[in-house]
Amino acid sequence: MTSPSLLFQAVARYTDAHAHHPGVLPTAIPGMTVVRATEPSGLLHAISHPLVCLVLQGSKQVTMGAQAFDFSAGESLLITADVPTVSQITRASAAAPYLSIALELNLPVIADLSAQMGAAPLGDHAPVRVDPTDDEVADVALRLMRLLERPEAVPLLHAPLVRELHYWLLAGRHGAAIRRLGWPGSHAQRVARAVAVLRKDFAQPLPVESLAALADMSPSSFHQHFRAVTSLSPLQFQKQLRLIEARRLMLSEGASASTAAFAVGYESVPQFTREYGRLFGLPPVRDTQAARGRAREAA
Repeated sequence: MTSPSLLFQAVARYTDAHAHHPGVLPTAIPGMTVVRATEPSGLLHAISHPLVCLVLQGSKQVTMGAQAFDFSAGESLLITADVPTVSQITRASAAAPYLSIALELNLPVIADLSAQMGAAPLGDHAPVRVDPTDDEVADVALRLMRLLERPEAVPLLHAPLVRELHYWLLAGRHGAAIRRLGWPGSHAQRVARAVAVLRKDFAQPLPVESLAALADMSPSSFHQHFRAVTSLSPLQFQKQLRLIEARRLMLSEGASASTAAFAVGYESVPQFTREYGRLFGLPPVRDTQAARGRAREAA
């Protein structure tokens, strides 16, 4: 059994070594990030990839639709579909920063393991859930963090550890929901093919008929299953991707609202402004001004 303090210490060492890159820290392990925050955050809108997030210190809230999930040290968030979320770090300070590890779920690994593990355990298919972190998952997470301290070993040794972590997730209480992602020919896997194209080409016109063909479904069946998996229609999904990227362009790169709107595929700035305000609560200029004001106050 892994001591929670050992995993916490490993994550703290890693974030201390990368203190010049606050926030989300990518790692040399594909799909794995570490998060460090020294104060509560604003709201972050995203369409999350399927992932598991282990919190080591502090607290966070993730909202999907009308459901809010609060989780803190010793708990894990599991997301088993590409769903829209609004997240916020709710407890963090310079003395006790928020620390977490996130690993995106790997569909080929899930499919391979599921084929070897036999019948799936019973379980609900809710796409978001919070539970105490399993000891086996924490143990593998600790070994992944220690591997990052030996960069030369990462390319050779990370894949078996990532596979082991997926095994323990599949063997756990939510294995049934995770296995849906890897079942060959399942609706979830076919929708995932269309989601991958939407994520890559969201700024381009993408007719539903073309996406349905990618998923090997009729347009009406595709629309039904896409909403069942993601909670959004294909058009809503693409629209949120566009708006989230436009906000990033304005906040991170200083783009004007019109420049950001055209960059993500909008042809009408007034339409962009209306839809931006509906998602983020403020029109683009006021929202970015407010976000920059909060950043200045925190500096």
